[in-house]
Amino acid sequence: MNNVQQVKELITAMKNAGVPLQIVCWKGASACVGYPYVYGAVGEECKPAKRAQYGTKFYPSDHKTIVTKCKAISWDSKEQKAVVTGSCSGCQWNLPVMMFDCRGFTRKLLDMVYGFTLWGGTVGGQWNDERNWKEKGTIDRMPKDTLCCLFVYKNNKWQHTGFGYNEETVECSNGVEHYNKRKAKWTHFGVPKCVDYEPLPTPEGYAVVTGKSVALRKEPSKSAVIITRVNTGELVKLETMPEPAWDYVSYNGNTGWMMKEFLKEDGQTATVTGVRVALRVDPCQRSSIIMRINTGQKVAIEDAPESLWDYVSYNGKTGYMMKEFLKEN
Repeated sequence: MNNVQQVKELITAMKNAGVPLQIVCWKGASACVGYPYVYGAVGEECKPAKRAQYGTKFYPSDHKTIVTKCKAISWDSKEQKAVVTGSCSGCQWNLPVMMFDCRGFTRKLLDMVYGFTLWGGTVGGQWNDERNWKEKGTIDRMPKDTLCCLFVYKNNKWQHTGFGYNEETVECSNGVEHYNKRKAKWTHFGVPKCVDYEPLPTPEGYAVVTGKSVALRKEPSKSAVIITRVNTGELVKLETMPEPAWDYVSYNGNTGWMMKEFLKEDGQTATVTGVRVALRVDPCQRSSIIMRINTGQKVAIEDAPESLWDYVSYNGKTGYMMKEFLKEN
C-alpha cells in the first residue's frame, strides 16, 4: 500500500511529465487502493482521533468500518459515540494514509489533480449539482477513454459513486478498491467539468432530459396526472410535437407529455475546415462579414437555402458560410 506522500509524488511526477490530467487522476485514484472507508471522511489523514470524531456524528449501524476495523476505537453504547481506547500498533493502516467515504474519494482526487471542487455533501447532491458536470446520463451512454464519476441509482435514491475509465472502476466501498470489469450495479455516469471532453451527440429522434426529476404526464398540462419522473441525462424518444410547449415522448415503455424546456435536442452541426472562414450577412462573397471562424470550430446548421451556402449559428451569431469550408458531422 502506498502512503500519502507516495501518492502525492506520483501525481506531481505525472503532471510534470505532461501526462493528460484524466490519466493522472485515474492512476492517482488507483494508487489509493487499500485506503480505509470512513463515513463522512473526505481525504483526511487516517488517525484514531479523527476516526472517533467522525464516529460521534453517526450511529454504529451506519459506521461499521470504525467498529469492526479500527482496533484503537470502541463504542460508548450509552452515548452512541466512538472513544479512542488503543493505539495503531499492528493496524493494517499503520502508516500515513487518507480515509474517505465514496463521495469524499472522488471529491478529494479531483481536487488534488485538477484543483476542481466537486459540489455536494451527498451522492445525490453531487449528481444534482449542475456546476459539477459537462455531460451526464445513463451508463449505456458512458463515453470511452474518458474519466467519469459513476453512480448507483436504486430504489429512488442515489446510493454510491466512484471513478470509471473505459470498463474499469476505482471506488471507496469497503476501502478503496479497483476492478478490471465494471459491475452491473452502476446506473449513471457524469463527466466532471474539469475533464477534457467533447459532449456526446444526441441520437436523431431523441432528446436528453435536462431538468431534475422531470414529470412525464398523461396530458400536456402541469396539472395532469404524472406517469413517472425522469432523471437528468436520461434519453426520451420523441413521438410527435403537436404542442408549442410540450413534446409527446416515450420512456421505458411509457408514453406521455413532457415540457420542452426540460429537453435538449442536438441539431445538425458542421466543422469548419478552412482558415478564418467568413460568416456573412448574406449568401454572397461581397456581403458584409459578421466574423471569421477558425479551423476546427463547430457551427450549428440552421438551414441550407442556397446550393453553395449554409445558414449557420456560432457563439450566438447567425449568418451564411460557404459549404466548401464546412464538413457536416
